[in-house]
Amino acid sequence: MTFNDIFKSSFLENVTSISLLDMGIALVLAFCLGLFIFMIYKKTFSGVMYSSSFSVTLVALTMITTLVILAVTSNVVLSLGMVGALSIVRFRTAIKEPLDIAFLFWSIAVGIVLAAGMIPLAVIGSVVIGIVLLVFANQKSHVNPYIVVVRCADHTSETNAMDFLKNQTQRCVVKSKTAQKGEVELNLEIRLKSDNTDFINTLADMTGIHSAVLVSYNGDYMG
Repeated sequence: MTFNDIFKSSFLENVTSISLLDMGIALVLAFCLGLFIFMIYKKTFSGVMYSSSFSVTLVALTMITTLVILAVTSNVVLSLGMVGALSIVRFRTAIKEPLDIAFLFWSIAVGIVLAAGMIPLAVIGSVVIGIVLLVFANQKSHVNPYIVVVRCADHTSETNAMDFLKNQTQRCVVKSKTAQKGEVELNLEIRLKSDNTDFINTLADMTGIHSAVLVSYNGDYMG
């Protein structure tokens, strides 16, 4: 075996399997669309705590997926090895917001489509998905369930509070009730008639009401 025979391998042949122009175009487009996904995520985020690292991950994931698919499409043998290598990868980070899963799949899908050369599909599809998310993601309906925690002095104030809430809301159901000497605590599920929550202030000012708290189910707190 000569010195030249050592380097006569498929490794060196794969160096020129993808042109620099193709790599540059794919990675630049992946960065631009990843940045677009990043901006949409930032605009539509409605959770409790915003994670800037997750936003950056969306851009990086788009570019990484493009890089991997470019390599896979250039070599059939490599694609088989890549499947085996990725099958042993395990991610332990929990996704707290359901919408975050959609952004992750969006980034991966854009990377795959770009690497496959379907640039119009990646661009137009991302624009359509972005518009849909901007329109619907931040829509907070007043018919979403809320919990009202009311602390009353006695049975009379409890009855008055229940009658008041039934008149101010679409639906009012008792979820739990705790009775102690000199105090009754009610946990009620309600559906609002509108986005106005000033009725909680009025409820708290009623005679015999110690406190009134309105809590949203999605982690946002009011009152």
